[in-house]
Amino acid sequence: MNPVIRPIEARDNAALAKIIRSALAEFGANKPGTVYFDESTDHLSDLFQHPGSFYYVAEQDGVILGGAGIYPTEGLPDGYSELVKMYLDPSARGMGLGRKLISQCLEEARTAGYTHVYLETMPELRKAVSVYERFGFHYLDGPLGNSGHFGCDVWMLKSL
Repeated sequence: MNPVIRPIEARDNAALAKIIRSALAEFGANKPGTVYFDESTDHLSDLFQHPGSFYYVAEQDGVILGGAGIYPTEGLPDGYSELVKMYLDPSARGMGLGRKLISQCLEEARTAGYTHVYLETMPELRKAVSVYERFGFHYLDGPLGNSGHFGCDVWMLKSL
């Protein structure tokens, strides 16, 4: 598998919303206070027009396999951004694609001048948490910023 990783386009919105919601449902994490219920999940290309944000999509042969982004979430300290909406289709898991997307996001965050990357997740997404640990994210005792995702109870941070 050798997918193309590229910036999000409006034509990706429906496929990405389906991947995100399907993954959350698959792991029993489709609960209030998560991106499952965010209206913006259906319009990611619009959300990532915000200055200081970017989102990358993995695509192979015209099929969207997943994506991940960086967003300057309201209320985060200066120099901090958030790794957001990192989800893969089941067919694309276990092949290193998630690591490629995270690496791309971290490199772009560094290039954009961010000093730290924060993330919120939940125990139901154990495999993702273990990947974040391998990237050097460490656990926090509570949330940072104002993401509005009260359904997430695992908070992690990485210095760039």
